[in-house]
Amino acid sequence: MVRKIFEWKVNDGLGNVSICHRLNDMGILNPTGYKKKKLNQKYNNSGIITEDYSWCPSTIRNILKNDIYIGNITQGKRRVKSYKIHKVEQVPENEWITVENMHEPIIDKELFERVQHMKRNDTRVQKNGTLSMWAGILKCADCGRAMHKKYCKNKSGKIYEYYICGTYRKKSNKLCTKHTLKVEELEKVVLQTIQLQIEEFVNIEKLLEQVNPSSAKKLKNENRENIKKDKSKEIEKLNNLKKGLYEDWKNKYITKDEYLEYKQKYQQDIEKIKEIITNLDTQKESEKEVINQNNLWIENFKLNKNIDKLDRDIVTELIDYIEIHENKRVSIHFKFA
Repeated sequence: MVRKIFEWKVNDGLGNVSICHRLNDMGILNPTGYKKKKLNQKYNNSGIITEDYSWCPSTIRNILKNDIYIGNITQGKRRVKSYKIHKVEQVPENEWITVENMHEPIIDKELFERVQHMKRNDTRVQKNGTLSMWAGILKCADCGRAMHKKYCKNKSGKIYEYYICGTYRKKSNKLCTKHTLKVEELEKVVLQTIQLQIEEFVNIEKLLEQVNPSSAKKLKNENRENIKKDKSKEIEKLNNLKKGLYEDWKNKYITKDEYLEYKQKYQQDIEKIKEIITNLDTQKESEKEVINQNNLWIENFKLNKNIDKLDRDIVTELIDYIEIHENKRVSIHFKFA
C-alpha cells in the first residue's frame, strides 16, 4: 500500500485528500488500525479516540516524507529540553542523524525524490482532487514565482485554460508582467521539444556505450588502483621511518627536538597521502553516480521514444522546470541535462 501511495502521488497526480478517499473507499485500514486489527499489537494512538481507522491527509503526508521506505534510519528528530524541563521539542532538520542503507528499501530513491521535488514546488490540487499536469513545473522567467492557471471564455463561448504570472495576479502589476500562455500552446511546444530531443538519440544503445564505455572505465579504475597501491607503500615506508626515529633519539644520533620535528613531518606526510587515497575513492563513487544518472536519463527517453501525447508522469520524469517568458518564449530545463 505504501508503494501505491507513492505511485498515486506521482503517476496519477493525486493530492493527499484524494489518496485518503481512495484508500478509505477500498476499505484499507490506516497504520494504527493495521497494527491493532491485523498484527494484534497493543498499539495506542492518542489521536484516535474511537475505533475509526480511516485515513487522513496528515498520515499520507508523513508517509510521503519518511525516508525509512528507501532504507534509511533517521534519528534525533525530537529531544528533551533539559534534565530540569522535561518538555519535548522538535529538532531542526539539519541536525537530524541519518544513516543510509540500513535495511531493504521498498521504494526506489528516484520515486522518493520525485515526491520530495513535488512537495518543494507549488502543487495545489485541482477541484477534482488531482494535480495539474504542470503543477510545480511552471515558473515566471522574470520573477521566478509559480505560474497560476486561469480560465477564460472567448466570444464564441469556448472556455480555454491559460497560465499567468503569480506575482502579477496576486501582488501587483507593477512588480511583474502577465507572461500569459495558453495551455494548448504550452503542451504543443513541450511535446515538440521532447520529440526533438528523442530524435537526437537515434541509436540509443550506441549512445549508452559512449556514455559508459567499459574498456575506458576499466583502464581508469586500474590506473586508480595502481596509484592507491603506490601511495600505500609510501605510507608503509614513512611509518617505518617513524619507528626508527625513536631508536635514533635513544642512541643520541639525533636530538629530542629533531626527533619531534621529524616525527611531526612524517605524520603530516602520511595524512596527506591518506587524503589522496580517500579522494581517489570519492572520485570513483562520483563517476559511478554520474554514469548511473546518465543511464537513467537515456532509459527515461527510451521509454518515451514514441510519445505523441503528454501526461504528468512524462512531464515530471523528464523535466525539472519550465520558465515562461513575456513574449511566449518557453525555456525547458530537462533533468540529467
